[in-house]
Amino acid sequence: MSELEGKRIVLGVTGGIACYKSAELLRRLMDAGATVDVVMTESACRFITPTTFQALSGRPVHIDLWDERQNNSMAHINLTRGADLVLVAPATSHFMAKLTHGLADDLLSTLCLASPIPLLIAPAMNREMWLAKATQRNVSQLNQDGVILLGPASGLQACGETGDGRMLEPAELVERVTAFFQPKTLAGLKVLITAGPTCEPIDPVRVITNRSSGKTGYAIAQAAVQAGAQVTLVSGPTALACPAGVKRHDVQTAQQMHTAVMAEANNHDIFIAVAAVADWRVTTPSSEKLKKNEGQTPPELSFTMNPDILKEVASLPKGPWCVGFAAETTLDPEEAQQKRARKGVPLLIANLAQDVMDQDHTTVELYDDNGRLPLGTGFKYVIAQAIIEQVAHRYRQPQA
Repeated sequence: MSELEGKRIVLGVTGGIACYKSAELLRRLMDAGATVDVVMTESACRFITPTTFQALSGRPVHIDLWDERQNNSMAHINLTRGADLVLVAPATSHFMAKLTHGLADDLLSTLCLASPIPLLIAPAMNREMWLAKATQRNVSQLNQDGVILLGPASGLQACGETGDGRMLEPAELVERVTAFFQPKTLAGLKVLITAGPTCEPIDPVRVITNRSSGKTGYAIAQAAVQAGAQVTLVSGPTALACPAGVKRHDVQTAQQMHTAVMAEANNHDIFIAVAAVADWRVTTPSSEKLKKNEGQTPPELSFTMNPDILKEVASLPKGPWCVGFAAETTLDPEEAQQKRARKGVPLLIANLAQDVMDQDHTTVELYDDNGRLPLGTGFKYVIAQAIIEQVAHRYRQPQA
């Protein structure tokens, strides 16, 4: 998976304890396919050595405004030529103040001032420094100047205090950078997505569930938010981290998922039902753990149907534009179209359950009024991007 393939990024590192995260950030950017040039301030070198970044990137690290390795002595110009963006992480309060007032007394600040390409910064500082009136004035001015601030996050800080000011984690910064490059095909839209399995109780200990990992639904949520949508994710139990910028509601059972979705549906433009919702639930789950005794006949369970969430949302008079998912063991175009008609949705996405459960890749086919459209096989995030592109096109041009 190479979301940043072909992108060249200048990574600026300023002097704060969060520098240690910048090494991981560099590796993650490279793993995503980016070429990264590192520019450090002198104070950053007190926290982490240039040798670390050079070893990780395989490229020279730049510190000196008067770098003799540059033939024309213009490192502040040369480094951004052909680059796609400058990302400063961490960005200290001092460096943000320099940016605000156009001060250029070292390579990184001069490079930022002279650069015509987008500038993204990840603030990192003590909570009191972040809340200081001067810092907040600088934040307001940087926003007006078109600088994109990523964070900060809230949490435990190196000083022992807790609050706003932490640099975003490297994984989230890579997500934000990736999102920056994505076409904003869903800008201005609200998208509701379900993901993961549901767990239907037999007793307080045992449940009936399925093998859904939630990876496809979470990948679609990530792709949707990166396409500019405001995303709400209703998720069954998974071990996955919520994608950056996504609002998540956690549920356990199909009935809980139904309640959460119906409360949100009319407030969204698009509904994508990815979750593997149990068709049935135990009619009367035991309030006590069912005991296992030697020679005892296993308990008989009776079942009742769970609500059909997708069909119910699709039938709302002024509900969202709906997309259904079908995980099947065989892909039959006629059956897929029949299911789409039963659900009453304009688009159904089908995949082979045995090939995608717990995997990082998937194979999907789209079914609409025009027939079948294979999207092929690929990593779930890559396929999710293709799905979002198709959804955006159909929503914007429903008659196409």
